[in-house]
Amino acid sequence: MSDRFARFRRMSWRAVAGRSPRSVAGQVFLLQFALVVLLVLCGVIALVLQSERDTSTEAKRRSIAVAQTFAHSPGVLAALRTPDPSKILQPLTEAGRKAAGVDFIVVMDTKGIRYTHPMPSKIGQRFVGTIGPSLAGKVYTESVHGPLGHEVQATVPVDDARGHVAALVSAGLKVKNVASQVDRELPIILTAGAGALVVSTGGTALVGRRLRRQTHSLAPAEMTRMYAHHDTVLHSVREGVLIVGDDGRLLLANDEARRLLELPATAEGRNVRELSDLDPAMVELLVSGREASDEVHFAGGRLLAVNQRPTDTAGGPRGTVVTLRDSTELQAVSGRAEVARERLELLYDAGLGIGTTLDVVRTADELAEVAVPRFADFVTVDLADGVLHGEEPTSSASGMRRVAVSGIHDDHPLYEQGRLIHFKESTPQARGFGSGHAELVPDLSAADGWLAQDPERTRRILAYGIHSLIAAPIQARGVVLGTANFWRAEREPFDEEELSLADELVARAAVSIDNARRYTREHALAVTLQRSLLPRALPEQSALDVGYRYLPAQSGVSGDWFDVIPLPGGRVALAVGDVVGHGLHAAATMGRLRTAVHNFSTLDLPPDELLSHLDELVARIDQDEACPETAGEIVGATCLYAIYDPVSRTCVMSRAGHLAPALVHPDGRVEFPDVPTGPPLGLGGLPFRTAELELAEGSQLVLYTDGLIEDRRRDLDEGMELLRRALAGHPDRSPEDSCQAVLAELLPERPADDVALLIARTRALAPENVADWDVPRDPAAVSKMRLAVSDKLAEWGLAELGFGMELVLSELITNAIRYGSDPVHVRLIRDRTLICEVSDGSSTSPHLRYAATTDEGGRGLFLVQQMTERWGTRYSPQGKVIWAEMTMPDPSAPAKPVDPLELFADVD
Repeated sequence: MSDRFARFRRMSWRAVAGRSPRSVAGQVFLLQFALVVLLVLCGVIALVLQSERDTSTEAKRRSIAVAQTFAHSPGVLAALRTPDPSKILQPLTEAGRKAAGVDFIVVMDTKGIRYTHPMPSKIGQRFVGTIGPSLAGKVYTESVHGPLGHEVQATVPVDDARGHVAALVSAGLKVKNVASQVDRELPIILTAGAGALVVSTGGTALVGRRLRRQTHSLAPAEMTRMYAHHDTVLHSVREGVLIVGDDGRLLLANDEARRLLELPATAEGRNVRELSDLDPAMVELLVSGREASDEVHFAGGRLLAVNQRPTDTAGGPRGTVVTLRDSTELQAVSGRAEVARERLELLYDAGLGIGTTLDVVRTADELAEVAVPRFADFVTVDLADGVLHGEEPTSSASGMRRVAVSGIHDDHPLYEQGRLIHFKESTPQARGFGSGHAELVPDLSAADGWLAQDPERTRRILAYGIHSLIAAPIQARGVVLGTANFWRAEREPFDEEELSLADELVARAAVSIDNARRYTREHALAVTLQRSLLPRALPEQSALDVGYRYLPAQSGVSGDWFDVIPLPGGRVALAVGDVVGHGLHAAATMGRLRTAVHNFSTLDLPPDELLSHLDELVARIDQDEACPETAGEIVGATCLYAIYDPVSRTCVMSRAGHLAPALVHPDGRVEFPDVPTGPPLGLGGLPFRTAELELAEGSQLVLYTDGLIEDRRRDLDEGMELLRRALAGHPDRSPEDSCQAVLAELLPERPADDVALLIARTRALAPENVADWDVPRDPAAVSKMRLAVSDKLAEWGLAELGFGMELVLSELITNAIRYGSDPVHVRLIRDRTLICEVSDGSSTSPHLRYAATTDEGGRGLFLVQQMTERWGTRYSPQGKVIWAEMTMPDPSAPAKPVDPLELFADVD
């Protein structure tokens, strides 16, 4: 054993002695040994300090535990209530002190007077320490100089049953006892430190041996010479080498790198960002620290292939090594590749950005915006004027309208947008329009044909700096729609290669422009059809003051409609409807329904019966148009029909799946009347019900379609509330102004659905313009009625109509008495016309017929037809009403007497 130890000592000594201080390995060994000794020493000191801290912490913890245990022990509170607490507590505290391993346990009252102490002579004296925090219910630790010397003590409260502090308990240890524990641990710490020193020294020796092998026992001078040779080789190679530190400083640059990057002599040691001659992209790469493989960068007019790798992958210092190769000869090839890439990207963006809408002008704008500034400095688009209206273009470039202008500047002298241009045949635009091939003008100053178009403007264009032009025709399906003109001012002139790019760019836009043109034509036809089916002007009538608005949807025509129809007796019918869907089919169906409403209204049907007939009509339309191509399609339609009577001021209405109307009272209040809802038209099977409202004069009845209040951004209730707010509080506003205010409040800029809005302010016929009589069923009453009517007409200043009205009343009353039933009633109304109404309780309707020569009767209704403007029959729940209207005489025209013989001129 002793021989082995001696051999180890000799080997270790030889290993250490063999490391000459002259070698790098020896110097490193001494440095590492000194560092190990310093580290072990610091570690021993740290362990000693840590041991002292842990011991002190343990002493405080034990003091707190003992004090709390004793404070909560059974019998302590009882002992404190005895006349002599010390007699009971002193033996207990001494026994607990010895068992817990502390130096003292002191029980005191709330004033700090001791009940117990290891030294009995100190009982009854004041406690040395702070008791304030403990009186507040807290545990308090401190270091004091007490009767036993320097002590570490903890003071805790003793709480009674009510939670009040009854006394205090303090326990602790003397500091010297704590320090003695540290002294006992010190030999162990020093032994561990010595062991660590031995192990570390051995490890240092092994590292030194390995370093000796790796450096081949070279001395510093020898290594210096080796690095000198390395530098010679580094600066002689034809590849630039840079070493950049982690902080961005340039640590090394060989001669080739200095030449390629044109670095100053003082570049090494400076931050790369401070080298202002470097290209910004190169600076960004050098400071990024990322890996790069054969990236191409421009620097000093050269095209460099750059490789960059981090230096810390094998445990070296943080930084990067960069190599540079001059690849200028690849610049031309890469330039052409870049140009091809940019052109492909331009065509790709044109495919995405052109034709986003079916609007001719917007599509032309998109073509101009895509090409500027990536292909041209200025772009103008000229289209045949008819294309803007959906028509086929002309065969020449005469009459081209400039629809789009875009450029890098706004002060250019080119023709402004919206101008109608007539290109001469010598211009590139006219030649390209006629041939269908793009025209290249590399030098505008030498283009005589272009200069002849407008000498003054072309002179200003050349003075502005515009020097080159490509005029590419816009053609689709073999038809030329216009030309796209690409101008350059601040770039090189166009060449032949760019001519094909212009053709391809325009071809992508031509299809979209043609689609937009065809859509414009179809849309215009549909809108024209729809507007022809809607009322162009409202009929004259005295019962209502009407305002209306119709707005077609932006996406196409639809089936919303409205109508105002005068009825006999001064009454007026209001109708609003909506056919589901868009397009020509919806517009045509809307026209059929509106015509049907007109036809049914001539029969003077109540609203519920009229909707029943409409319902049957729509059902027949569904059946007649059913075919395999449209299987499952039905006509969906809604309608609201109302009749207003200015004499009684009543409004009877019914609706088939339509929205309820709004009613604006004369005081400005708005309500939505409870009109019974019927099923939409075409479903059948359910009856329609009516609602009768009595309207004050000046009330406004608002009828509308769902496009006014329904929107994807809000629900129906919100739209109804917006309509209420738009109508409320303006009782004196005219219907036209109300229509404008409602549309401005509810509709977006581009409504998705068409809108029909009808607002009617009610008028009442004055009582002095109405006269009525009950007629007994007695032939003798006819003469009395003729006299009464004659007197009333004289009172109204219409005596000249007396003969004709007496004749008409005689025939109508006679028929009612002879063929009708009670009650018989006569009403005379003075409105725009003179209206005569005879009602009775029978539902039998009279019919006009032509009497034979030998017939004694049958000519009464014929005489009524000859004397009146029009006449007819309407039915009511009480029977029927036969009415007749006579034209009121013009007060400014001279009176013309009626010749009774003229009435029989056509009678055989």
